[in-house]
Amino acid sequence: MSTHHVMASRRRFLQFVAASPLFARTALAEGIAAPDPVEWAPRDLEKLIADPKEALDVFDFEPVMKKNVPPAHFGYMATGVDDELTLRANREGFKKFVLRPRRLVDVSNIDMSLELFGAKYDSPVVIAPTGSNRAFHADGEIAVAKAAKAGNHLQILSTVATTSIEDAIAARGAPVWFQLYTTQRWEVAEGLVQRAQAAGAPAIAVTLDVRSPAKWPTFVRLRRTDTRDCGSCHGTNDYLSRKPNFSGIDLAGTGQTVVTNLTWDRIKRLRDMVKVKLVLKGILTAEDAKMAADADIDAIVVSNHGGRVEDGVDATIDALPEIVGAAGGRMPVLVDSGFRHGSDIVKALAIGAKAVCIGRPYLWGLGAFGQAGVERVLGILRFETRLAMQQLGAPTLKDITPDMVRRA
Repeated sequence: MSTHHVMASRRRFLQFVAASPLFARTALAEGIAAPDPVEWAPRDLEKLIADPKEALDVFDFEPVMKKNVPPAHFGYMATGVDDELTLRANREGFKKFVLRPRRLVDVSNIDMSLELFGAKYDSPVVIAPTGSNRAFHADGEIAVAKAAKAGNHLQILSTVATTSIEDAIAARGAPVWFQLYTTQRWEVAEGLVQRAQAAGAPAIAVTLDVRSPAKWPTFVRLRRTDTRDCGSCHGTNDYLSRKPNFSGIDLAGTGQTVVTNLTWDRIKRLRDMVKVKLVLKGILTAEDAKMAADADIDAIVVSNHGGRVEDGVDATIDALPEIVGAAGGRMPVLVDSGFRHGSDIVKALAIGAKAVCIGRPYLWGLGAFGQAGVERVLGILRFETRLAMQQLGAPTLKDITPDMVRRA
């Protein structure tokens, strides 16, 4: 074994020992400083939850999904780009903000209801668009839509969903927003918009940030361990033609979601064509937020695509304050990427977000237990958000104000 491997093994062993309760007790007995706080009950990956009700937080679902889902599909869901710095930054960014709770406020009754574009939802937790859900469970987006119905969540359906917009709306029992990849050909975008509007989608959310093929190390490494033929999965070969929302649309010369010709001129053209609300997803700067407001965009989603399309950009919670400031109240600001707890959600709401979109966590629930898993994930997030609002001293969403959060 090389010296490098020996040293790496030694570091891992010391990290394990330092984190163990046994070391903590020995250290305390010998007067040696132990890690603070000591992790007395680490998550045991050898004893996975067997029922959604056993989950203590959303993270309990991820290893169950890993066990259930083929490696290539799990890798597609889990991967970031390059060194996956942004993937990690999305979680670490929440450490930079602390809450400022107000005491002596009656929080006996908590109202988490959200009104957006004339529709009312039971919480500010929104289901973000994610592609190819049937890769994770046979019921796919239908299971997600039924879970959204059970908790009365706003759902946004991906262009590359494995369920059509019509079927998703039927399963949800209420209108569903449609996320749009314009593709390189305007005619394709036009066909998708017309289909979504005819189905009853009240908003079209255009994704702005998929401008080049993504370098996905985790996906590729896990795909290499998959014994199945993965040649037609996740963005290769006839990828788009196998997605229901493209049925009946001429895809000649169009095979990917990568869009290099999307400009403000095209957004203005969309604004003229789209008869429902138009939302831009993927905003990360104040400059673009201001331009969106000037272009009469109805809402924006602050998003770095969960760290899936570019590395080295801001965590969305870091970018949120300047974008909220630039929007100036002229349009609702939503946010996604990295939200895993109710405390994360109320931090974003205090900064000025109207709602928070959840992606990977509900996929963990889907891959682990199907609809029941999605329902439990969403239920945990609603429960944690309720608790966070009580502790913050905010009985309603309107009571969550900017003075309740600050940079650490």
